[in-house]
Amino acid sequence: MISKKKAIIGSIVLVVVTAMVTSTLQIAIGNKVVIPKDLYESYKKYNKLIGLEQIVNDDFYKEVSEDDLVQGSIKGMFSGLGDIYSQYYTKEEFELLKEQTSGSFVGIGVYISPTSDDDYITIIAPIEGSPAEKSGIKAGDKIIKVDDQNVYANDSDKAISMIKGKAGTEVKLTLKRGEEELELKVKREEIISKSVDAKVLEDGIGYIKITSFNENTYKEFTDALNNLKKENIKGLALDLRNNPGGLLDICSEIADELIGEGTIVYTKDNKGDKEYLKSDTNKLGLPIAVLVNEGSASASEILTAAIVDNNEGIAVGTTTFGKGLVQSVRELKDGTGYKLTTAQYFTPNGDYINGKGIEPKIVEKDENRQLDVAVNWIKEQIK
Repeated sequence: MISKKKAIIGSIVLVVVTAMVTSTLQIAIGNKVVIPKDLYESYKKYNKLIGLEQIVNDDFYKEVSEDDLVQGSIKGMFSGLGDIYSQYYTKEEFELLKEQTSGSFVGIGVYISPTSDDDYITIIAPIEGSPAEKSGIKAGDKIIKVDDQNVYANDSDKAISMIKGKAGTEVKLTLKRGEEELELKVKREEIISKSVDAKVLEDGIGYIKITSFNENTYKEFTDALNNLKKENIKGLALDLRNNPGGLLDICSEIADELIGEGTIVYTKDNKGDKEYLKSDTNKLGLPIAVLVNEGSASASEILTAAIVDNNEGIAVGTTTFGKGLVQSVRELKDGTGYKLTTAQYFTPNGDYINGKGIEPKIVEKDENRQLDVAVNWIKEQIK
């Protein structure tokens, strides 16, 4: 990435002109290059940016970091999309983003996301057994301040960097929970997120809890499922409560283990082109009850819909988060990167769940009863 804003415009033009050498007439006059009018017109829109940069450099009351101006300008371009999920990341911020899918990091153990209903950062879910969960942080809490500094959803990566820190140190969070405002001090720890837990419940019912879809989740899941099969389970309770999602390819691989031949999900891009993720003929072949709640988002909703729409099971609990957008994450050569919403996704039956979520077939608001309800449904199916 280029480090000076003036160089951004000049270099973009230079790169484009260089690439067009074989196809576009160019005339060199002294140290100047004459380029086609349509190419000039396409970059004239940046004149205001260059002019304002000069004013800032001349008149701002402190010394200006041109690198900060460039980074801010690029961030502003992504912000101009009006999409809460699309964002440009500095090198340091992109490293933090990669940590979120690696399954190991130092922090307090929460999954967060912006939402369209306010400007605050929303807790999607605390990681089970994490300092955040132990301190009482709950799904749906809004982060207002970090160490007494206001934070907002449009700069959530700054908040993440403030929350993270050395293991053993504390961070102070000011949270909004409904109409209540509360302050919590949470100790940072190394979070090694095992994403799958499994056991056999009463009457031979298998239970698998998936807390996120990271790089290790598919292997953990298949190991757990194979162990349950050795126990001759008669049905499966799949717990996706407070699972904020993660990697689409991992989610797809897990769905492929469960649903048999069919559509897992399909996406539609800005040209209207559709892309289908399909599963093969292998399937579990047992009744599946998927446990969901308002903290079940993104890949969790894709897996839930794949199971339900392919008639391999039902959902039990409360309506899911409602994220029906797909982001592409790319790292650039200099270590910076971006996350860009590139498509909408639809369930196998064609439902678009963004902003509305998936309503379970069996609604049970009492989270202490949800698993029992799921197990009872499975028992009815195997009678």
